[in-house]
Amino acid sequence: MNVIQTLAISALPIIFAITLHEAAHGYAARHFGDPTAWQMGRISLNPLRHVDMVGTLLVPALILLVSAGGLLFGWAKPVPVNFGNLRRPKQDMLWVAAAGPGANLVMALGWALVLKLAVGSPDMVYAEALKEMARVGISINGVLMVLNLLPLPPLDGGRIAVSLLPPRAAWKFSQLERWGFPILLALLFLGVLDTILRPLLRVFNTLIRILFGF
Repeated sequence: MNVIQTLAISALPIIFAITLHEAAHGYAARHFGDPTAWQMGRISLNPLRHVDMVGTLLVPALILLVSAGGLLFGWAKPVPVNFGNLRRPKQDMLWVAAAGPGANLVMALGWALVLKLAVGSPDMVYAEALKEMARVGISINGVLMVLNLLPLPPLDGGRIAVSLLPPRAAWKFSQLERWGFPILLALLFLGVLDTILRPLLRVFNTLIRILFGF
C-alpha cells in the first residue's frame, strides 16, 4: 500500500476518533449543566468543528508515515468545559471526563463490527480497504481511550481521579495539572509511556478479538 492509499484509508477513522472524543465531552457537559461549549457552537458531531491542523491531521499523518502505524495518537481542539457550572461539580466531573474515552470505546466496537463484516465478506467491493480502515479505527480509538484514562491531570483519567478522591487529596492532586503536559512529554520521550500503554493495549485488543471472534 503506497503513502497516498495509507493516508486516504486512515483519514476517516483518525479524524472521527479524535474529534468525536472532544464532542462527547461537550455533550456530557451540557447534559450535566454546563452550556459553555454549546454557547460557543462547539457541541457538534461535525468533525470540522473540532479539527486541529497539527494534532488531528499533521501528527497522526507523520506517525503513519514514519512508524508504519506505531503508537498512533493525536488531539483535537479541546471543548471548553467550565466545571463550576456543573450541577454537582466534583461528582459530575467524572462523567464529563469519562465521556471522551467512552466515545472512543463505542467507536472501537463499531470499527470491530466493520472489520467482522469485511472479513466475513471477502468478495465484497472494497473489502480489503474496509479491513484496513477498520484496523486503523480500532487502533486509534484504543490508544486514545487508554491514553486518556491514565490518572494524570489534565488527561481524562486525571479528572476522574480528582472526582473520586476526598476533597483535600483531590485539590492537591489537581495541582499537577499545570505540569501534566510536560510530564506526558517526558514519559513519551523516555519511552515510559510506550512501556505503560502497550500491555494495556494488548489486553484491549485481546478483548476485542475474543468479543468478535477474530
